[in-house]
Amino acid sequence: MSSTLSSDQRRALDELLAATPVIGELGALFAGAGHDLYLVGGSVRDVLLGNLVHDLDFTTSADPGTTESLLRRYAEAVWDIGKEFGTISAKKTTTNAYGTNEEWIIEVTTFRADSYRDDSRKPEVVYGNNIDDDLIRRDFTVNAMAIHARTGDFVDPHGGLPDLQGKLLRTPFEPDRSFSDDPLRMMRAARFTSQLGFDIEPETRAAMARLADRIEIISAERVRDELSNLLLTDSPREGLSVLVGTGLAERILPELPALRLETDEHHHHKDVYEHSLTVLEQSIVLEKQRGHAPDLVGRLAALLHDIGKPATRRFEPGGRVSFHHHDVVGAKLTRKRLRALRFSNDQTDAVAKLVDLHLRFHGYADVMDADGSGWTDSAVRRYVRDAGDQLERLHILTRSDCTTRNVRKATRLRRAYDDLEHRIDELAQQEELDAMRPDLDGTQIMAHLGIKPGPVVGEAYKYLLDLRIERGPLGEDDARAALDEWWRARHA
Repeated sequence: MSSTLSSDQRRALDELLAATPVIGELGALFAGAGHDLYLVGGSVRDVLLGNLVHDLDFTTSADPGTTESLLRRYAEAVWDIGKEFGTISAKKTTTNAYGTNEEWIIEVTTFRADSYRDDSRKPEVVYGNNIDDDLIRRDFTVNAMAIHARTGDFVDPHGGLPDLQGKLLRTPFEPDRSFSDDPLRMMRAARFTSQLGFDIEPETRAAMARLADRIEIISAERVRDELSNLLLTDSPREGLSVLVGTGLAERILPELPALRLETDEHHHHKDVYEHSLTVLEQSIVLEKQRGHAPDLVGRLAALLHDIGKPATRRFEPGGRVSFHHHDVVGAKLTRKRLRALRFSNDQTDAVAKLVDLHLRFHGYADVMDADGSGWTDSAVRRYVRDAGDQLERLHILTRSDCTTRNVRKATRLRRAYDDLEHRIDELAQQEELDAMRPDLDGTQIMAHLGIKPGPVVGEAYKYLLDLRIERGPLGEDDARAALDEWWRARHA
């Protein structure tokens, strides 16, 4: 199958080639060495969608060694980290018509025809010898179009252009074979539904469900990266729904489909799965409103904050449903799952902390309801101390966790959190709350008590920190007096 560009699309491609001399220069460089070079994949797809990107993906008839040699003649920096898979990367800086420098990241891969063995987590690298064989090995038809870098000829043997126009994801050949060859393509299908707003062609989606268990041969690191890319899109709900609907989530993130708890006959708890997706969506809105870049840690916390509920659900007398300690249980489950997916220790610790703390605010709202006062200053300080460097993410998560349709309740919770944030800001200005430390450090404690380093110093430090939280800043003289009292009581 071949496709014909519309006049607007042909003009867009010609404008791309004119505005990006890097493409033509590379095409001429490779042609001079007797090789074809094609712009492929997302680079072609994106320009046909009206987006010009500075990451350019190419495929070539040249072997990796030749590619590296040619790129070293052209670019100021070259990386061969992907050479064993046939990929050489480079950076080229050019000056545009306005006199501004533009940096291009170039990735050139030798024609490929590789696949996974049944028991392998890594693809077998097999080089091809023509563009058609390379394109048919790509994930979806919309990514299986190419432009010859020297001539500008458009190549679309698998009908990617009509699929692009129809916003449809379809594999270039039989989906069972495609997903069996590279199971990660199933996760990319889910991501593209969120990233591009495309639908998955029915037979392609059915194949994802049939072959869902095939994803288990993919390394945890690659699964993690694809899941992260999905979560960092503007609208991850659709992609997550694909993962759950096809059974892929059961293999990579089983805690997510487990949230689809059967609602009790009295409807005394909301659909936890849908609630979690809504919390994620609301957190993304707040993330943007508060001026933050897409935040993987915050989005993971929003998605996973209630994963302790299935294990803690209890039916109480009178038909009431409870989820006691689901925050604590959820934090443990979060830590276990993120470690299995090879997230970094810092990311894992941060997400687990947010899940553990996500209910803490409700104590403040309850006190506000009771007498209008909220917490004491010491309780506010403790909230800040426990959140630590995750305080802003906790603000976003807690606010997003309100999905009630009861306008009065939603207004009450919003006002309570507004009040809490105001209290935190006031105390921060008064006491430099961000630098929550006792009035004496470890060295001062040892000097005052005449003791050497050891566990007792830590106990004294904690005592002064708790005192600082309860009373606010004491000053060094009062802190020493309090330390003396603690020391005498300890030895009484």
